[in-house]
Amino acid sequence: MDQHEPEGFEESLGNSAQDIYILRLYITGMTPNSKRAVENVKQICEQYLPGRYELEVIDIYQQPTLAQQEQIIAAPTLIKKLPGPLRRLIGDMSNTEKVLIGLDLKSK
Repeated sequence: MDQHEPEGFEESLGNSAQDIYILRLYITGMTPNSKRAVENVKQICEQYLPGRYELEVIDIYQQPTLAQQEQIIAAPTLIKKLPGPLRRLIGDMSNTEKVLIGLDLKSK
């Protein structure tokens, strides 16, 4: 057992490329806008976060208490829970650049 493994330790500390993204997408049923948002978020995640994300799609009609807890006032709303800071994006997520900036995957 080697106690001197700083490489792995350093990688786990400042390497944001390894962060797992926890995302929640709040939608209102399967309206065209909601469908577009789901498709757009999945496409962005698969392209920019392959294997490094958990996406939970929540229909606020079916789970209104979750929407209340998160204080959702518009839908679709994408919430980035992790890594911090928490971010909220509203709309159908069709503007990939704005979504990437909102997820801190691209700087302004």
